[in-house]
Amino acid sequence: MKILVTGGAGFIGSNFVRRTIEDKYPGLEGAEVVVLDALTYSGNLENLAPIADSPRYSFVHGDIRDGKLLDTLFPGLDAVVHFAAESHVDRSVMDSTIFVETNVLGTQQLLDAALRHKLARFVHVSTDEVYGSIAEGSWNEERALEPNSPYSASKAGSDLLARSYHRTHGLNVSITRCSNNYGPYHFPEKVIPLFVSNLIDDLHVPLYGEGNNIRDWLHVDDHTRAIAMVLVGGRAGEIYNIGGGTELTNKELTQLLLDSTGKDWSYVDRVADRLGHDLRYSVDISKIQAELGYAPEVPFEQGLADVVQWYRDNRQWWEPLKARAALI
Repeated sequence: MKILVTGGAGFIGSNFVRRTIEDKYPGLEGAEVVVLDALTYSGNLENLAPIADSPRYSFVHGDIRDGKLLDTLFPGLDAVVHFAAESHVDRSVMDSTIFVETNVLGTQQLLDAALRHKLARFVHVSTDEVYGSIAEGSWNEERALEPNSPYSASKAGSDLLARSYHRTHGLNVSITRCSNNYGPYHFPEKVIPLFVSNLIDDLHVPLYGEGNNIRDWLHVDDHTRAIAMVLVGGRAGEIYNIGGGTELTNKELTQLLLDSTGKDWSYVDRVADRLGHDLRYSVDISKIQAELGYAPEVPFEQGLADVVQWYRDNRQWWEPLKARAALI
């Protein structure tokens, strides 16, 4: 099998690429992987360094919005796994332009290329944020989309495009919607790597509002394993929620990160809440459990401890990224 992975130099995409090349996924053994990535501020070839010498891996520096480039890449492909996206909510609040251009128009270009080249399989990777906010219970895949940020609205638009290409053109596309990811190689603008890297450097961390917002935490290894399951066995036109099963308030998460780095609440600066900040996300994963046998395997306590240690051990990876993105 030959797979094109868009956004494969990013946090989640690179994890999928590394594990695929390491033959961790049943049904994908021996697969050839082509990574397409624009290497914007959060894309990083160092994320792919562990498998860079594999003859089954190749890298193309380019933009998913470039239809002519896609036409050179699609011949011979068996599948596309589409991770590429602008994903930072705060940046979308400041300027949503690139989010619409990349997440909506970029996805449209990929879907059109898939039709032109009669692609056999397409997996579109999305987010639980497209559902909006839920006070109690959990969303199943039938939940109406009510995105509340420019980022999640752009992802909802890309989801609907992907669905429409199945319904209109018969494209074999499945959509995944994940909860909040954490793990190694996570770009340090997101809350866990930002807090960990700041705290181990004896710097303060910003906590939005009262810290009452609730998120379900999913280890990136569990997420990409589920995506591989969907790629191999998911049904065309279907949506699959992927969750980790650990719901925490941001305040509870902050306490865990303080404890893990030996700091106290004097290192926490309360900041004004984010505009349109969703209170709670929670996904029902019973569909992917029943159909594909998925269940999260990484215990959050162990996963978080491993991540903190990874950032302690890999300063040479994250320090240049923080400086480049003006996060220090």
